[in-house]
Amino acid sequence: MKTTHVLMLSVLALSATALHAEVYELPADGSDVVGAVTTIVARGEDTLLDIARRHGLGYEDIVRANPDVDTWLPGEGNTVVLPTRYVLPPGPRQDIVLNLAEYRMYYFPEPRNGEPPVVMTYPMSIGRMDWATPLGLTTIVSKMKNPSWYPPDSVRKEHEDEGRTLPRIVPPGPDNPLGSFAMRLGLPGYLIHGTNRPAGVGMRVTHGCIRMFPEDIEFLFDHVAVNTRVRIINEPVKVGWDGEQLMMEVHRTLDVAPVAADESADGLVIEDIIEDIVGNDLATEQRVEPPMRGRLTSLTVQFVAATNTKPGELDWDFAEQLLERADGIPAAVGKSIKNAATSAASE
Repeated sequence: MKTTHVLMLSVLALSATALHAEVYELPADGSDVVGAVTTIVARGEDTLLDIARRHGLGYEDIVRANPDVDTWLPGEGNTVVLPTRYVLPPGPRQDIVLNLAEYRMYYFPEPRNGEPPVVMTYPMSIGRMDWATPLGLTTIVSKMKNPSWYPPDSVRKEHEDEGRTLPRIVPPGPDNPLGSFAMRLGLPGYLIHGTNRPAGVGMRVTHGCIRMFPEDIEFLFDHVAVNTRVRIINEPVKVGWDGEQLMMEVHRTLDVAPVAADESADGLVIEDIIEDIVGNDLATEQRVEPPMRGRLTSLTVQFVAATNTKPGELDWDFAEQLLERADGIPAAVGKSIKNAATSAASE
């Protein structure tokens, strides 16, 4: 079933440059898949990151979907895959869901004035291995425009060890890594915020906070209220229904699983001013592959959940191929079973 790509009436008031998220009407039949994979032709001046940003994608999205394309010089006339099809994350379709393994946010606004329910989805950066973003349920507790950054002593010491000096207060402006908008989470020390270095969006480069493109956080800042719930999950494998087809979307498992949040020293913002993305060894660090056993466990859990109320069968051989590929592009791995007494999950 192909989903419809729509913009809510409230979104139409925004300028074209202010909206980079993909906005999809939720399937009326309860299916779990939205969007479509498309392609474009690269221009001579493009990088993959330029293309990604124009289409609501991040670094990890675009690079994994185009393994044979040069990140910095795709080449004029070359075809670039846009992986803008998504299996919706498991759990309630409400408020904000952050799937760390996917480097992606899903925002389910409340429908207004008879409008159909939609989901908006954005790329995001997450905490690197030694500063993991925590899992769990929290809320937006406050919002700040043009925030100052108060780096904790641990971050300042890290900079000093690298031969860089970091002041105790970084005022608003082009040198502030929080960008122009920030929303504080109920987890002490963690924010959803913008950035002064958008090339890093979609990577594992922060000190635990969620980093977004400036235009994306600006939209959310204006439309997301304080007390909005935020659910943070780590699901590298997503399985769901698209009509009678069982779909599967696979991302690489984070090599160090995020843990529950501990209160940061002085409750201050844990963030960083990262180096230029070009040549940064963090890109290499992200490519450490997890053992197959962990991914098979994720697949089994998601398959059982998807077939709990709708019996289905799975092509395990093809599913294992997708686990190896882990390119983030959904593919059909099974189908529904008509008049089955039990799901294939019980076999």
